[in-house]
Amino acid sequence: MSKRDLRVSLVQGDTRWHDPAGNRDYYAGLMAPMHGNTDLIVLPETFTSGFSNDAIGNAETMDGPTIAWLREQAAKLDAAICGSVQLRTSEGVFNRMLFVRPDGGVEHYDKRHLFTYAGEHERYAAGQDRLIVEWRDWKICPLVCYDLRFPVFSRNRLDAHGEPEYDLLVYVANWPSARAYAWKTLLRARAIENICFVAGVNRCGKDGNGLHYSGDSAVLDFLGHPLSECADAELTTTTTLLAADLADWRAKFPALRDGDGFSLSGV
Repeated sequence: MSKRDLRVSLVQGDTRWHDPAGNRDYYAGLMAPMHGNTDLIVLPETFTSGFSNDAIGNAETMDGPTIAWLREQAAKLDAAICGSVQLRTSEGVFNRMLFVRPDGGVEHYDKRHLFTYAGEHERYAAGQDRLIVEWRDWKICPLVCYDLRFPVFSRNRLDAHGEPEYDLLVYVANWPSARAYAWKTLLRARAIENICFVAGVNRCGKDGNGLHYSGDSAVLDFLGHPLSECADAELTTTTTLLAADLADWRAKFPALRDGDGFSLSGV
């Protein structure tokens, strides 16, 4: 049986500052029209608070209201939902990327590369292991913001069967407009070098620290070409990823098989 196509929805929102309940209501409203029209919904990084070291005091647990809300929304919309929030565990507070399925299943990836420029490493714990999620025939690698700058960690390798480990890279971010050129350039680079689709979701608007975010969320194909691009505004968009196109290009241009072998600690 051939792999089905995957509909991916980007939700580029103006996240409210330090307002988890308000953000849950806000993003629920943006997602509501997607019922029955998508397979995967991607929310920004720290979508309940904005990117803030001070939000650590309100970090939830895996039994908190945001996990319950994500499960409710995924079931209601019949789609998986992913995005990151601050989550407290016995090992510290993580910037945790959540992948929530309609049946209530939850998988997570903890942001490995903490943004020292903003002091994230001083208050949050760093993750170690990369995550590959299988969803509706697709293998997906979810990553968070600053991870985009570190290509070795995201490198698409071949598995024991000689197949690429993933088909889609997903990045969620709070990436200020002052560095927008890097965001747009690196998303394209990750798509090209890993021969995969890339979905990158950034927030828009201005946060409580006065930083402006220009959005620039996008879905890119395996050649780095944009399939959808978002302007500097609150908006949502849904793009269909064509499985046959990816398979055909990988068969025609097998660059992943010519790559250097390597291993990563903690992966």
